Amino acid sequence: MTNLAPAYSPLRLESRPLLWKVGAVLFGSLVLAGASQVSVPLYPVPITLQTFAVAMVGALYGWRLGALTVVVWLLQAAAGLPFLAEAKGGLAPFFGPTAGYLFAFPLLAGLAGWMAARGWNGSRPLLAFVGLVGAHLVHLAIGTAWLASWLGGDLPKAFALGFAPFLIGLAVKSALGAATLKGADSLGARL
Repeated sequence: MTNLAPAYSPLRLESRPLLWKVGAVLFGSLVLAGASQVSVPLYPVPITLQTFAVAMVGALYGWRLGALTVVVWLLQAAAGLPFLAEAKGGLAPFFGPTAGYLFAFPLLAGLAGWMAARGWNGSRPLLAFVGLVGAHLVHLAIGTAWLASWLGGDLPKAFALGFAPFLIGLAVKSALGAATLKGADSLGARL
Protein backbone atom coordinates (compact mmCIF):
# COMPACT_ATOMS: atom_id res chain seq x y z
CA MET A 1 0.00 0.00 0.00
CA THR A 2 1.29 3.46 -0.92
CA ASN A 3 1.78 6.03 1.82
CA LEU A 4 -0.34 9.04 0.85
CA ALA A 5 0.95 11.32 3.63
CA PRO A 6 2.99 14.24 2.35
CA ALA A 7 6.76 13.95 2.72
CA TYR A 8 6.86 17.37 4.40
CA SER A 9 4.26 18.36 6.93
CA PRO A 10 5.59 20.24 9.96
CA LEU A 11 2.07 21.20 11.11
CA ARG A 12 0.69 17.71 10.40
CA LEU A 13 -2.59 19.20 9.19
CA GLU A 14 -3.36 16.24 6.90
CA SER A 15 -3.79 14.00 9.96
CA ARG A 16 -5.90 16.48 11.95
CA PRO A 17 -9.70 16.32 12.21
CA LEU A 18 -11.81 18.36 9.79
CA LEU A 19 -12.50 20.99 12.44
CA TRP A 20 -8.77 21.59 12.81
CA LYS A 21 -8.42 22.01 9.06
CA VAL A 22 -11.32 24.49 8.92
CA GLY A 23 -9.74 26.40 11.79
CA ALA A 24 -6.38 26.39 10.01
CA VAL A 25 -7.96 27.78 6.84
CA LEU A 26 -9.71 30.57 8.76
CA PHE A 27 -6.59 31.34 10.80
CA GLY A 28 -4.49 31.34 7.62
CA SER A 29 -6.89 33.75 5.91
CA LEU A 30 -6.53 36.13 8.88
CA VAL A 31 -2.73 35.84 8.71
CA LEU A 32 -2.90 36.66 5.00
CA ALA A 33 -5.18 39.64 5.71
CA GLY A 34 -2.76 40.92 8.34
CA ALA A 35 0.29 40.43 6.12
CA SER A 36 -1.49 42.35 3.37
CA GLN A 37 -1.58 45.44 5.59
CA VAL A 38 2.21 45.50 5.83
CA SER A 39 2.74 47.42 2.64
CA VAL A 40 4.66 50.17 0.94
CA PRO A 41 2.36 52.17 -1.33
CA LEU A 42 3.62 51.96 -4.86
CA TYR A 43 1.49 52.53 -7.94
CA PRO A 44 0.06 50.53 -9.53
CA VAL A 45 1.27 47.51 -7.49
CA PRO A 46 2.15 48.00 -3.80
CA ILE A 47 4.99 46.15 -2.12
CA THR A 48 3.47 43.93 0.58
CA LEU A 49 4.25 41.09 2.94
CA GLN A 50 1.34 39.08 1.50
CA THR A 51 3.50 37.24 -1.06
CA PHE A 52 5.69 35.92 1.76
CA ALA A 53 2.61 34.88 3.75
CA VAL A 54 0.98 33.18 0.75
CA ALA A 55 4.11 31.13 0.05
CA MET A 56 4.45 30.14 3.72
CA VAL A 57 0.80 29.11 3.98
CA GLY A 58 1.33 26.91 0.93
CA ALA A 59 4.57 25.37 2.18
CA LEU A 60 3.39 24.83 5.76
CA TYR A 61 -0.20 23.76 5.04
CA GLY A 62 0.55 21.64 1.99
CA TRP A 63 -0.35 22.55 -1.56
CA ARG A 64 -4.05 21.65 -1.39
CA LEU A 65 -4.94 23.19 1.96
CA GLY A 66 -2.59 26.11 1.30
CA ALA A 67 -4.20 26.96 -2.04
CA LEU A 68 -7.66 26.52 -0.50
CA THR A 69 -6.73 28.93 2.30
CA VAL A 70 -5.64 31.52 -0.26
CA VAL A 71 -8.88 31.08 -2.22
CA VAL A 72 -10.91 31.57 0.98
CA TRP A 73 -8.92 34.74 1.77
CA LEU A 74 -9.54 36.07 -1.75
CA LEU A 75 -13.27 35.26 -1.49
CA GLN A 76 -13.44 37.08 1.84
CA ALA A 77 -11.80 40.10 0.20
CA ALA A 78 -14.12 39.91 -2.82
CA ALA A 79 -17.08 39.84 -0.42
CA GLY A 80 -15.96 43.22 0.87
CA LEU A 81 -13.76 42.47 3.87
CA PRO A 82 -10.70 44.79 3.97
CA PHE A 83 -8.30 41.88 3.58
CA LEU A 84 -6.14 43.11 0.70
CA ALA A 85 -3.30 45.64 0.66
CA GLU A 86 -4.22 49.09 1.92
CA ALA A 87 -7.33 47.56 3.57
CA LYS A 88 -9.03 47.13 0.21
CA GLY A 89 -11.88 44.73 -0.35
CA GLY A 90 -14.75 44.24 -2.78
CA LEU A 91 -14.64 43.34 -6.45
CA ALA A 92 -12.71 46.35 -7.81
CA PRO A 93 -9.22 44.97 -7.00
CA PHE A 94 -10.08 41.83 -9.00
CA PHE A 95 -10.49 43.89 -12.16
CA GLY A 96 -7.75 46.48 -11.66
CA PRO A 97 -4.01 46.48 -12.28
CA THR A 98 -3.27 44.00 -9.46
CA ALA A 99 -5.85 41.39 -10.47
CA GLY A 100 -3.28 39.12 -12.12
CA TYR A 101 -1.26 38.98 -8.93
CA LEU A 102 -4.39 38.21 -6.90
CA PHE A 103 -5.53 35.42 -9.21
CA ALA A 104 -2.00 33.96 -9.23
CA PHE A 105 -1.80 33.75 -5.42
CA PRO A 106 -3.38 30.27 -5.18
CA LEU A 107 -0.82 29.07 -7.71
CA LEU A 108 2.00 30.58 -5.63
CA ALA A 109 0.73 28.77 -2.52
CA GLY A 110 0.23 25.55 -4.46
CA LEU A 111 3.72 25.64 -5.99
CA ALA A 112 5.36 26.39 -2.63
CA GLY A 113 3.48 23.51 -0.99
CA TRP A 114 4.10 21.10 -3.85
CA MET A 115 7.84 21.78 -3.83
CA ALA A 116 8.06 21.59 -0.03
CA ALA A 117 6.42 18.15 -0.13
CA ARG A 118 9.09 17.04 -2.60
CA GLY A 119 12.06 18.02 -0.46
CA TRP A 120 12.43 21.72 -1.30
CA ASN A 121 11.84 22.58 2.36
CA GLY A 122 13.50 23.29 5.70
CA SER A 123 15.49 20.09 5.64
CA ARG A 124 17.26 21.54 2.57
CA PRO A 125 17.22 25.32 3.04
CA LEU A 126 19.12 26.11 -0.15
CA LEU A 127 16.62 24.10 -2.21
CA ALA A 128 13.77 25.76 -0.28
CA PHE A 129 15.20 29.16 -1.22
CA VAL A 130 15.52 28.22 -4.91
CA GLY A 131 12.01 26.75 -4.95
CA LEU A 132 10.50 29.83 -3.33
CA VAL A 133 12.33 32.09 -5.78
CA GLY A 134 10.89 30.03 -8.65
CA ALA A 135 7.34 30.11 -7.24
CA HIS A 136 7.57 33.88 -6.70
CA LEU A 137 8.87 34.39 -10.25
CA VAL A 138 5.91 32.48 -11.69
CA HIS A 139 3.57 34.62 -9.58
CA LEU A 140 5.26 37.84 -10.72
CA ALA A 141 5.19 36.76 -14.37
CA ILE A 142 1.43 36.13 -14.28
CA GLY A 143 0.76 39.38 -12.46
CA THR A 144 2.97 41.30 -14.88
CA ALA A 145 1.22 39.75 -17.89
CA TRP A 146 -2.14 40.95 -16.55
CA LEU A 147 -0.67 44.39 -15.80
CA ALA A 148 0.66 44.59 -19.38
CA SER A 149 -2.81 43.88 -20.75
CA TRP A 150 -4.25 46.47 -18.36
CA LEU A 151 -1.67 48.95 -19.70
CA GLY A 152 -2.77 48.33 -23.30
CA GLY A 153 -0.18 45.67 -24.06
CA ASP A 154 2.84 47.72 -22.93
CA LEU A 155 5.03 44.87 -21.63
CA PRO A 156 8.18 46.98 -21.03
CA LYS A 157 6.19 49.41 -18.88
CA ALA A 158 4.51 46.52 -17.03
CA PHE A 159 7.92 44.95 -16.42
CA ALA A 160 9.26 48.27 -15.08
CA LEU A 161 6.25 48.81 -12.81
CA GLY A 162 5.20 45.31 -11.82
CA PHE A 163 8.20 43.00 -12.02
CA ALA A 164 11.59 44.70 -11.65
CA PRO A 165 10.79 46.60 -8.41
CA PHE A 166 9.94 43.34 -6.68
CA LEU A 167 13.07 41.30 -7.44
CA ILE A 168 15.08 42.32 -4.37
CA GLY A 169 12.08 41.76 -2.11
CA LEU A 170 11.51 38.40 -3.78
CA ALA A 171 15.03 37.30 -2.86
CA VAL A 172 14.67 38.56 0.72
CA LYS A 173 11.24 36.94 1.17
CA SER A 174 12.53 33.67 -0.27
CA ALA A 175 15.50 33.66 2.12
CA LEU A 176 13.20 34.46 5.04
CA GLY A 177 10.87 31.71 3.83
CA ALA A 178 13.67 29.14 3.72
CA ALA A 179 14.67 30.14 7.26
CA THR A 180 11.04 29.90 8.38
CA LEU A 181 10.76 26.41 6.91
CA LYS A 182 13.99 25.41 8.67
CA GLY A 183 12.47 26.62 11.95
CA ALA A 184 9.19 24.84 11.16
CA ASP A 185 11.13 21.58 10.85
CA SER A 186 12.33 21.99 14.43
CA LEU A 187 8.85 22.88 15.65
CA GLY A 188 7.26 20.01 13.71
CA ALA A 189 9.59 17.53 15.32
CA ARG A 190 8.16 18.56 18.72
CA LEU A 191 4.46 18.45 17.71
